[in-house]
Amino acid sequence: MTKLSVCVGSACHIKGAQNVVYTFRHLIEENGLLDKIEFKATFCMKQCSCDGVSVKLNDKEYRVEPEAARKFFRENVIPIAKA
Repeated sequence: MTKLSVCVGSACHIKGAQNVVYTFRHLIEENGLLDKIEFKATFCMKQCSCDGVSVKLNDKEYRVEPEAARKFFRENVIPIAKA
């Protein structure tokens, strides 16, 4: 099972975390991955000073701008979830 989480702490909330969460939820459903991805929102990932919203895919951390969430999902999440 692929683990995907998005920080919704204060700093990430201001950077657009809700948009990233919405986009990821939509894409999980759209791509039929509900049974392959464990998706959750989490609080602070301790990357508040970095650009973008903190996202963790399995054990690797990323910074994702809300406008790049769809591209990130296609390029990073789908290949792992479908492997």
